Amino acid sequence: MNILLTGSEGFVGQHLFKFLKPNHKITCLDKLTGNDLLSCDLKHNVDLVIHLAGLSGVRDSLERPTEYWEQNVIAGQRLFDYFKDTRILYASSSTSHEPWRNPYAMSKYSLEQIAPTNSLGMRFTTVYGPNARESMLIPRILRDDVPFININHSRDFIHVDDLVRGINTLMKTDLTGVTDLGAGITNKLMDLVDYFKVSCDKFVLGNEFERLDNKADNTLLNNLGWLPKINLYNYIEENRNVN
Repeated sequence: MNILLTGSEGFVGQHLFKFLKPNHKITCLDKLTGNDLLSCDLKHNVDLVIHLAGLSGVRDSLERPTEYWEQNVIAGQRLFDYFKDTRILYASSSTSHEPWRNPYAMSKYSLEQIAPTNSLGMRFTTVYGPNARESMLIPRILRDDVPFININHSRDFIHVDDLVRGINTLMKTDLTGVTDLGAGITNKLMDLVDYFKVSCDKFVLGNEFERLDNKADNTLLNNLGWLPKINLYNYIEENRNVN
């Protein structure tokens, strides 16, 4: 299959490219390689588009709402318009369940509203694994470098390898609309840092602009035979303080 992969240099994009490369022809577009979706050439003849490009992060979006709108919605609209007759799988976010909370959530929800009818939005939960952003919680736990947590928050953490397998499963379907893609497990942040004896400040902070829990409903993927394989606690045990 000929696949156009946007965001190929990102965390998920790099892992997905390696997974798909042996069996597919992959054309990559990424802002880091000079291919900004707001202006780059889109003239590619492909069978499938997997759209991962865009900005992520709730807190950053509060400081840069216009940039998030441009990169997530306007760039997405340009891609959707050009490939309106091609099947598209695109990265959305679990934040889209409550889009009023922050600019990032609203940008992803808006992307879902303008997506072509033959597309499928994938609402990722919190992804972790090799080469994840250093500012994310799991890399911080691995380094014993957690400044604070919100004691009211719970998160569904999915390993990037499980996420990539989930995308591969969805590629083989003709499903449309949106679907959750996460581990389907709630992890209280308080329990996580206590279990691994992580020293950090503990606050009730950010409840107005972040979801309390982003647990995925994996019913659709489970019915397709997909199940997550990697356990979060085992991953941390095996990789903590490994140089």
